[in-house]
Amino acid sequence: MTNRFKRSHKFTLQLLLATVLVSAQIFIWVEETNAQRGGQSGPPEHANVEPVNHLPNPYQTQRDWGILPDGRNWGSVSAVNIDVDGVHVWAADRCGTNSCAESDVAPIVKLDPDGNVVQAIGAELFMWPHGIDVDRSGNVWIADAATVAAVGPSPTQSGRGHTVIKLSQEGEVLLTIGTPGESGDPPNHLTQPNDVLIAPNGDIFVAEGHGAQFLDEPGPEALSRISKFAPDGTFLGSWGSWGYTDGQFRAPHSLAMDTQGRLFVADRGNRRIQIFDQEGAHLDTWYQFSRISGLFIDDNDTLYAIDSESDENYNPGGWRKGLRIGSAQTGEVHYFIREHVSDRPSGMGGYGSMGEGVTADANGNIIAGEVGPIQGLTKFVPRLLP
Repeated sequence: MTNRFKRSHKFTLQLLLATVLVSAQIFIWVEETNAQRGGQSGPPEHANVEPVNHLPNPYQTQRDWGILPDGRNWGSVSAVNIDVDGVHVWAADRCGTNSCAESDVAPIVKLDPDGNVVQAIGAELFMWPHGIDVDRSGNVWIADAATVAAVGPSPTQSGRGHTVIKLSQEGEVLLTIGTPGESGDPPNHLTQPNDVLIAPNGDIFVAEGHGAQFLDEPGPEALSRISKFAPDGTFLGSWGSWGYTDGQFRAPHSLAMDTQGRLFVADRGNRRIQIFDQEGAHLDTWYQFSRISGLFIDDNDTLYAIDSESDENYNPGGWRKGLRIGSAQTGEVHYFIREHVSDRPSGMGGYGSMGEGVTADANGNIIAGEVGPIQGLTKFVPRLLP
């Protein structure tokens, strides 16, 4: 081997080693930057709450519940709700991946109690179906969030997203709130709608602002608000802003209503539930249900709160991902279902995976919509409940 070749070979190895080291440093920097994105800051009251991780689990887990038609694979599912009959389940699948941007698949499916799809609707309407509600007439409402992180800036190229769409059970579009593909303010626009809830009188509540949970100070995606509309879509008003105090939000991620007509908001970035009357007056704040992605309250005021993201960055103090079940009347947490074991965690880190959407049928079976390394639906069947 000549000296010139030896010098060249040595230089190549040095260059390769330097490239690997720089790449590793960049990776570490990116990981640390992402890990700190809006994670450590939060309401000071959170630090005084003991983690609720050690309650009984009287449920049996059934993974991979529900079979899609035509051999389709499940994608991310954060939108899941029980039908008006209390037995069938509606779920919004993100078209086999994490976006329906270029898909012609009908992503909204209705499943019977055995997990068979009996209806599929909503083709070519949605970008990033995120939240769902079924009203007392059986109509299906979908919140299409279309976040920058998931699908790019507004206006979206496909002209979908930033809307709430009301569908009949046959898939007819009955009402659209917002301008498809364009973010903005009501009455004509919505911005990253996370969830929609229909009150018993038909009023429509929309939780807006997904990116706000990752901010430690106000920025371009700091918008966090609840917007209210009349049953015909007439804008009635909004409340809330980005922040840590009661009445402020860092991404109102999910909505539910108890039998008293109180509106429960999963303020995910602030690791809490906030409770309001239907005019936006703040009533209470609860931290004991963890960093909640999805909320559901049944006719007995049982509250189901699912946590898909907790780790030491986004929910410090020892909180674990999982599903906490308790009382919407008293705030007491009765049961805790721990996260699934998975090759990588859901959310940004921590241990294992847990779903993001949640509902329950008339028999007390819980159905969770999975987002991340585990996708599709999971069913939790009561086995030891009194």
